[in-house]
Amino acid sequence: MEELLRTNDITLIPRAQGLLEDEGIASFELDVNMSILEGSIGILPRRLMVRSADLNDARRILRLNGVRFEAR
Repeated sequence: MEELLRTNDITLIPRAQGLLEDEGIASFELDVNMSILEGSIGILPRRLMVRSADLNDARRILRLNGVRFEAR
C-alpha cells in the first residue's frame, strides 16, 4: 500500500474515498484511532492509502476533481 494523502482536514478523506470508490479504487484510512485518542482536535494527521498499482490513477482522479494534496 502507498500513501495517497495525509491531512488534518476531517472532510477531505471521506471526499477522496468517495471519489476513489466511484472509480473502483479501494482505499484504507490509517491513524483514525490516533486522531480519536488526541481528542479530535486536529493535531495528528490521518493518512489515506491505496494499492501501489492504483496510486497513479488515484492521484489523477483526485487532481481532476480539485482535491488538493501533497504527492509524495
